[in-house]
Amino acid sequence: MSFQESPRPSDEEEAFYMHCRAAYLAVFRSSLTNIASKQQLCRALQQAGRNPSHATLSKYWTSTTFKLNFDDFCEILKCEKKTEETELLRSFKKMDVNGDGYISHSELEKALTTRGEKMTIEEVNAIFSLLDVNKDGKLDYAEFCRLLVSTVEQCQMALLERLEANAKLKRQNFGSQSYSPPKSSVSSAAAAAAAAASQAAATLPQPPETPRTDSDTTLKKDSRSSSRPSSARSRRSSLSNPITMTSSSTKASKVQEPSGLQEWHHSDVKGCFFLEEDGSISSLQYQLHIPQTTNVYLTIQPLSLSHRPDKPSSWMTVDTTVFVTSAGETKEDSTFVCFTESKDKEKYVWKGELNAGTYYLLPFTSGCKIKKRSKKSLSNKPVELVYRTDTGELDLTRELREVLSDIFEVIDMDGSGLLSLEEYNFFELRTSGEKCDKDAWAVCKENFDMRKNQLTRQGFMELNLMEATEKDGDPADLWVTLEAMGYNRMLELVDACPFQIDVHCEGTQPSIQPLSLDSGPKLLNQALQKSITTRTGAKALRGHDNIFVYTYRGEHRISSLIANKTNQKVTVHVNNEQSRNCCSSRGMSVFAVEVPARTKMVCQHVLPINDRQDWTYNCVETILPCT
Repeated sequence: MSFQESPRPSDEEEAFYMHCRAAYLAVFRSSLTNIASKQQLCRALQQAGRNPSHATLSKYWTSTTFKLNFDDFCEILKCEKKTEETELLRSFKKMDVNGDGYISHSELEKALTTRGEKMTIEEVNAIFSLLDVNKDGKLDYAEFCRLLVSTVEQCQMALLERLEANAKLKRQNFGSQSYSPPKSSVSSAAAAAAAAASQAAATLPQPPETPRTDSDTTLKKDSRSSSRPSSARSRRSSLSNPITMTSSSTKASKVQEPSGLQEWHHSDVKGCFFLEEDGSISSLQYQLHIPQTTNVYLTIQPLSLSHRPDKPSSWMTVDTTVFVTSAGETKEDSTFVCFTESKDKEKYVWKGELNAGTYYLLPFTSGCKIKKRSKKSLSNKPVELVYRTDTGELDLTRELREVLSDIFEVIDMDGSGLLSLEEYNFFELRTSGEKCDKDAWAVCKENFDMRKNQLTRQGFMELNLMEATEKDGDPADLWVTLEAMGYNRMLELVDACPFQIDVHCEGTQPSIQPLSLDSGPKLLNQALQKSITTRTGAKALRGHDNIFVYTYRGEHRISSLIANKTNQKVTVHVNNEQSRNCCSSRGMSVFAVEVPARTKMVCQHVLPINDRQDWTYNCVETILPCT
């Protein structure tokens, strides 16, 4: 990776972002305002002419999502195409039993209240009263689709015209100007029809999604463009932090493995970092119990799934860290304890004494080495997942079985060779968003190979084969599972990094339990900030006594944090162009971050591109003047 200036956007890109802004400002007061809920995301996407299903919304608003910004919204629109009239017609035709171009009230009510994203009878009646012009109890769905598409287009044109007419909104860069949201000139009846139609259409069976191609744009965090400040005042408020780091190949780990470690009590657990559609990285958290005060040797490292010693897994260079926090009476009482700060080859280690008690283990990776990447391959044709045997029966291909075996290895968190219901449910939540209850697990026991009420590797294969068989060989559901687990259409693991955590205790047996904490991302962010601020001093930006930069210099990673102690938000321009052999978690050399009042914010993490060579971190942080 090399730092480069972003190219000037084309006329087509300018037009696209203008449409994005028009849709965004129809919902929010400013392009600086974050999307704070799945409902807000749905409204904004509908304003942009999309027809998001519940599955689509859940893809971008996961259980770990707390907010999305305008840039995220733009990237989503690149991935989700506008609703076409032909797609809507195709969905309605599935319900048109007679093929006469009409759907009765009873047929629509049955479909919308029993399938997909179920609606209430009152909602169905409201749609019919609005769109059944002849009041004959039938819906002319071709007219319905035409009305939806044309009304959405009218709304978009009205929003765009409003934006074009308002010079202040058009030139707004960071959304710092105050203004009233634009109002559509489309009639309220037409707008209501569009909203009702969109809701009904989203409830209908959706046509299969077009598989993503290599040209699909992936989401980037904080990718707002910003011009370089040139005023004397801006230059006076800048701060440069040049740091030269030696290559890791010449360093010995500061933490040596304890002698006699093999005699210590040991517990381990597996997990996985997943790169989400919005560019964030998620993983499970873990609870560690230490029965009595003892010396501890804690490690985390990427987990290799390669079956060939001469060909290691591609993610083995991903940096991993585990933060340890005490588990108080409430999650808010959790306090930062330590983290695996030293590196020993692929392992990241910590050694010290822990008091008896319960702790949270919070896995972390900087994002420098695991990013949305091009999924190009020598062949654009996806790998086959299922085939028919000589007897005509469906079976899983060898390639899919190998991948499913690797997935089993990752979700078998305790390494027992069996999947407990709890382990299987972490997999189910990841791939389908649902849990398997005890009754469903009992059905699995009757149909698939299980031992000690746990699913074997063979049983896991049988379960996936059953899914393919139920769909008569259609691999769509299998692809949903594989992509949720980080695989591309060539069955390469590109959007995930499996890892393993090992805890060695000298005098007592530790125990580790996987968790999925709603507050996990918040706890991790607090621990990350604490690890930076407690290990380095703060430097104030020139001319700004209440804005500080903390630059943590670890053995293998540099992280910076900005603390804004003023009563108003500030925009900080960050320039890494003078850095050498460096990659930033932001994915670019020049960017801007907005730090709310009285808030600390992690600015970036930086790692060497080639850790066998020396690297120089030279970052200039500058306060952008208010406009």
